[in-house]
Amino acid sequence: MTALQEDRVRAPGSVIELVRRLQEAGHATWCVGGAVRDALLGRPSLDWDLATAATPTEVRRLFRRTIPVGIEFGTVGVLDRDGRMHEVTTFRRDVQTDGRHAVVEFGASLDEDLARRDFTINALAFDPVRGTLHDPFGGRGDLAHRVVRAVGDPEERMREDRLRALRAIRFAGRFEFSIHPDTWQAILTSAPFLTRLSPERVKQEIDKTLEQVAIPSVAFRRWRDAGAFAAVVPALATVSDATLSAIDCLPRPVLPARPLRRTLRLAALFSEVDGKNAERALRALRASNQEISVVGVVADRWHRFGPLLSDALAAGALPDDPALRRLAVDVGRLRVNAFLRLAAARWAHDPQIGPALVRRLFRRLMHIAFHDPIEIADLAIDGDDLRQIGVRAGPELGRVLQRLRLLVIDDPARNTRDELLRLAAEPATPSAESTSGEGAGP
Repeated sequence: MTALQEDRVRAPGSVIELVRRLQEAGHATWCVGGAVRDALLGRPSLDWDLATAATPTEVRRLFRRTIPVGIEFGTVGVLDRDGRMHEVTTFRRDVQTDGRHAVVEFGASLDEDLARRDFTINALAFDPVRGTLHDPFGGRGDLAHRVVRAVGDPEERMREDRLRALRAIRFAGRFEFSIHPDTWQAILTSAPFLTRLSPERVKQEIDKTLEQVAIPSVAFRRWRDAGAFAAVVPALATVSDATLSAIDCLPRPVLPARPLRRTLRLAALFSEVDGKNAERALRALRASNQEISVVGVVADRWHRFGPLLSDALAAGALPDDPALRRLAVDVGRLRVNAFLRLAAARWAHDPQIGPALVRRLFRRLMHIAFHDPIEIADLAIDGDDLRQIGVRAGPELGRVLQRLRLLVIDDPARNTRDELLRLAAEPATPSAESTSGEGAGP
């Protein structure tokens, strides 16, 4: 059982001021939701939301600095003395829902408002003025027993909002809780209807899981086993445990400072999918162009070169330098780091591949990618030099530069001005002219 920190439920002074002002105006007001839950778990929280008997009009009349963030749903953003916004929402009940959006009615009681919430651990209310905790659905007990349980009838909660199935899985993963059997059964029943969710909302849940959950494999295994992936990301419907475990070996993102960490975790999630299908799936999820590019390239290169590298490392040896230079060319200088981090995560649980050898590969390939001549711009000559010895501008010049690059990739010692001009003056062999240099691999 988890030791709850009930004596530590302390709202910030600025929040207490907002609650007191509403209460003194005659409106019952409570702190609700995630901040109360997190406080009971001893976790810090900056986002304190309020539920009140006051209507949006009354809230805006009481406070000078407000933002109409969702007036039709009874929500007004109120800025506290420090300029932080808190959502203040009128007590409400749902009167109609389409499985994602609800029509609400004001004038409800606190208990009716809490009854419309998703899970018992989120259906807690705290009065910071009186120091009173209100828990009509047993949320404290579920926090203590480390379980995610729907408020009331789980099937009904899922029908009201299909996103709740994915949120339940994320909360369980984030707090390392179990999911109550009845709630899990409702998730299984709800899975085929997840297609009603917008791609943006599905992607947001994937991102939040990658960001918030220390061990994402547990959460995504539940996605797979519940049929959620089959419904909303078919490319991941049968994703393996080995692939999911690779995500756990990559560091959690620290946003906004380290957004690439999330992209790397996303690449690990899709690393069992070939590059084209990974790009197609991410495009359907409305992922950013940068994510699509990074994940597509890294997934594709892992499919192409991962098995060969795995075999070499399992045999206790690194590929030779020319092979590694060709790999660096195919992966791309700016993608080598991401590729290697994904590869290391994939190899982390492979007993045949020792971590010391993986570190050697990382150091060697990174050195090659950034110090050896692998791109045309790295050559000791350029187009002007070639034109001076009679190479025509246009396709011919491009073919000569490409041929010289391939020769230098095999032997960097040839990357001198005199040697490259000598090689450029030699007639090209048919094999050299027909080789593009891409896809050679280790």
